[in-house]
Amino acid sequence: MTDNKSIDQINERIENGEANIYTAEEFKKLIRKGDAPSFDEVDVVTTGTCGVMSGTAAILNFIISEPGEFIRADEVYLNGVPAYAGPCPNEWLGSVDVILHGTAHSIYDACYGGGFLLKDILEGRKIDVRIESAEGKTIENTITIKDITRAQIIGARMAFKNYTAFTNPNRESLSSIFAATPLEGNLRGLTFSGCGDLNPLQNDVAQNVIKEGTKVLLNGAQGYILGNGTRSSVEKPNLMLSADLTEMDPYYLGGFKTGQGGEVYDTVAIPIPVLTEEIYNNLLVTDDMVNIPVADIKGRHLPLDETDYSKLWAEYDLRPRYDDSKCLTCDKCAVEGICPTNAFIRGRLNLAYCFGCGMCASYCRHEAFNMNTGSVDLNINGNDVTVPIICRQSDRLRANKLSLKLKKMIENKEFEL
Repeated sequence: MTDNKSIDQINERIENGEANIYTAEEFKKLIRKGDAPSFDEVDVVTTGTCGVMSGTAAILNFIISEPGEFIRADEVYLNGVPAYAGPCPNEWLGSVDVILHGTAHSIYDACYGGGFLLKDILEGRKIDVRIESAEGKTIENTITIKDITRAQIIGARMAFKNYTAFTNPNRESLSSIFAATPLEGNLRGLTFSGCGDLNPLQNDVAQNVIKEGTKVLLNGAQGYILGNGTRSSVEKPNLMLSADLTEMDPYYLGGFKTGQGGEVYDTVAIPIPVLTEEIYNNLLVTDDMVNIPVADIKGRHLPLDETDYSKLWAEYDLRPRYDDSKCLTCDKCAVEGICPTNAFIRGRLNLAYCFGCGMCASYCRHEAFNMNTGSVDLNINGNDVTVPIICRQSDRLRANKLSLKLKKMIENKEFEL
């Protein structure tokens, strides 16, 4: 019987440059080739996921005026996005504590919300702040990330193990947070979330390693698992995570427009030290083994069928190819209007903002975007149907990149297990 390993033994191997560390993507490729390393040949697997994570909130403290200008804040707006003043009153100090929800929508533009605001803060952009004070004064100013004295992200529920895919069997289009635009009826498209066999909890279902106190990367910043998240259950676990916002990389965090307004996406990477045979065996999961229910867009309580992540990701494209020669500069560009992350503006595709959702390829009227996002064969109400995948609310490319970053940080002794 193979002896178990300890964290100290693995850390010693890392220190000596002898550790065998794989990203989840690298490890799964070896499994599919029938060439997976044995328990003794792998020390750490870095897992990752990226997607819309509605439970994201930020606690911020920043200076808005000279001391003595107002008693305390009652209402706070950042670029029109409402934040909740408190819990500390900060009387007469000229600074405020606020709690910002990633799902909060601007009072001026429902498509601009907390996720877009957090990305703007991280990119160093000027943020317009308006405060309504307790005594009825209005204080207006601009701040940047340099004016923020403390900023912490707390994700109330992140990195779900199980997600649901959605389609619309009804005749009328329906708006939902689970689709980037109102989802057309008559099964014209499918939208889904989840990174399949790369997902941390999918690789540690028993949570032998992924537990309270475990170190993680949250949007590129080192953070911790605070415990299981809200709505977590044995069947559908998720995590509560926290890290310093100011240390995050804006590439991994941002806004995502949906049929119900702006949302927020995050990227999480978690290392799994391979301490026991059980932990190793749990890592052998592949996309074809990870089932995902398909439900009516009217609600997760209306299941239609089931598929698996090998049908959703397969070898499909992770990013579109844009041919500007086919762009006919429409009076109103359909892609610019529906791109969930504002990656396409004024005829230019910004791949740093692109999420790989696939909406551009589905909605461009002149086929300027080429992207194979695939389709899924389903049986709905006794009928065999093929439904095209038109929107992904998760991004395997970002998940892979953060997993690779974590692997390199461990190898370079910048992240200790």
